[in-house]
Amino acid sequence: MTNKNSAVTEFILAGLTDQLGLQIPLFFLFLCFCVVTGLGNLDLITLIGLNSHLNTPKYFFLFNLSLIDFCYSTTITPKMLMSFVSRKNIILHAGCMTQLFFFCFFVVSECFILSAMAYDRYVAICKPLLYTVTMSPQVCFLLLLGVYVMGFSGAMAHTGSIVSLNFCADNLVNHFMCDILPLLELSCNSTYVNELVVYIVVAIVIGMPIVTIFISYGLILSSILHVRSTEGRSKAFSTCSSLIIMVSLFFGSGAFMYLKPPSILPLDQGKITSLFYITVVPMLNPLIYSLRNKDVKVALRKTLRSKRFS
Repeated sequence: MTNKNSAVTEFILAGLTDQLGLQIPLFFLFLCFCVVTGLGNLDLITLIGLNSHLNTPKYFFLFNLSLIDFCYSTTITPKMLMSFVSRKNIILHAGCMTQLFFFCFFVVSECFILSAMAYDRYVAICKPLLYTVTMSPQVCFLLLLGVYVMGFSGAMAHTGSIVSLNFCADNLVNHFMCDILPLLELSCNSTYVNELVVYIVVAIVIGMPIVTIFISYGLILSSILHVRSTEGRSKAFSTCSSLIIMVSLFFGSGAFMYLKPPSILPLDQGKITSLFYITVVPMLNPLIYSLRNKDVKVALRKTLRSKRFS
């Protein structure tokens, strides 16, 4: 294999582990995760789409969060499952770059949809009288457009940086997917500029939403502390707690994976860290938002009742 990028026609994905005794148990474990993630997010998408009383900004963003979670989990999980049951999990060069692009697109979009949801909760709790005006359909559409524009920009920056690399004879990707850092390891030429692109883009992608989320929840916390009613305070805390849990898991694992020196977290351990934002968060999002949400429970009962009597 020459050192020309065009000569690299395929990569081999190493998978999560090379221990044969763990392959089949892990296959069924992640297959269950995949099914729960798919059904949970599709159910939430369907419920929000079918119930008119959920046509509010909160559920507009939740609908898109579930759509993003469903899409990016299905972008990664099928190839990961193949690595448990096949001797060589081969992916074509073009397929690898495509997977990387869509993975980056959906992950970056999730970062910004979470910040939009935090802003929505800030307006709902701190400025309830202005909520309808502030979170008008036009504003929600512009926020969503910004989410996907940032997703596309981040994906183009990362994928363009990797596509420009020259790869050496070793085409074994030390991961269960085509991720940025394992692909940088295979480059023949210097990756200093590419690593700089990764740090800058990831810092922006994580930094901007985190600042928005911290400011929003700081103002929400301040507002909650001024609520005299214990019931009102409890309701406000309940409204925000689920989003705080997901934000901590998602951004924490992502920052730990991409914003640390390689010596602190080797790629083998990084694969475990990446499971949090690739499989755990997309699976838990629909469970948390449905189990802790009265509106979703009411919508589910209505939908089941209408199907029973139809």
